[in-house]
Amino acid sequence: MKPALFVSRTLHRIWSGKGLLSTFLLPLSWLVSLFVARKRRLYQSGGKHGATSVCPVIVVGNLYIGGTGKTPVVLALVKALQARGWSPGIISRGYGSHLGAHAKTGRGDLDPHEFGDEPSLIARISQAPVAVHPRRSLALRALQTHYPEVDLIIADDGLQHLALARDVEIIVQDARGTGNGRVLPAGPLREPASRLASVDYVITNLIAGQAMQPLAIAGRQIRMQLGPDTVRHLVSGQTLQWADWHEHYMYASLSAVAGIGQPERFFNMLRACGLKLEQTIALPDHDPYHRSPFEFLDTDLVLVTPKDAVKCARFQDERVWEVRVLPQFSDPTWLNDLDKRLRAVADEKISKNPPANYTS
Repeated sequence: MKPALFVSRTLHRIWSGKGLLSTFLLPLSWLVSLFVARKRRLYQSGGKHGATSVCPVIVVGNLYIGGTGKTPVVLALVKALQARGWSPGIISRGYGSHLGAHAKTGRGDLDPHEFGDEPSLIARISQAPVAVHPRRSLALRALQTHYPEVDLIIADDGLQHLALARDVEIIVQDARGTGNGRVLPAGPLREPASRLASVDYVITNLIAGQAMQPLAIAGRQIRMQLGPDTVRHLVSGQTLQWADWHEHYMYASLSAVAGIGQPERFFNMLRACGLKLEQTIALPDHDPYHRSPFEFLDTDLVLVTPKDAVKCARFQDERVWEVRVLPQFSDPTWLNDLDKRLRAVADEKISKNPPANYTS
């Protein structure tokens, strides 16, 4: 097991309860909470101003550190809002990318080493324009400069990045909920759990059979379950619907590799679909794939996540297939509600800052 993965799993075990080590770290968590609260008060009181956009801005983030399923939600949002007439663009920190003073923009097939694995994945699947930089204001400005047709901004992560003003906030969590309820480093939360009460939507990513924690929130609470949708052969590009792929290959010897926040979630999803995985390899989130992990596997086929696929296609391993997932929401009408909110925001922004050729 890689050291980074070992550390991550150890920390999450500590954060699952309020044991001795967690309690020992609690004074540091109080300091973090005070810093977070002070920062938020500065922005709310007008002492600091976040970068604003002439377009509505959605932030998709989480409280629980690590993977909770944000990227599938972002992709589902892009697809749903494109179908409703919007032209969304995505901004992201670009974790793992090599960035300088300027933001990078692009669309379609992007190099994950330049843009980061998640932005590259989102750009490839959605075909929407993407801009990346740790300073989201720079990414926002670059996106609007290079893609003036964009009329809606979706920020992948950045819930705590208050330097970016936002109109809608969405938190994505999983069955772990808020863990032990404590803020870093005594717990897994980036902000106090009370933050759930101030966002517009809370989406809980569950696998079959998992229960959802009841939450005291002001916004709308939705359950989400991810299931396989299509499967793409990395070398040939052949794409099959999940049912067709399953029927054709279900008796092959199978293994799976995942370098995401919660690799076991991917493996368990495949097992729940009736697949027998003879071998699995869990890699750290955002693993750079400097070396092929597939050489350690001796099965007929290897299944990977889309986030891994953007980085490992270069190995040209004929056995590798990418499994794309599709979210199923407990209440799909939330997307219609979101669309109405965004149109109201857009109308308000136009009324305050009408374009030069605008006539009422």
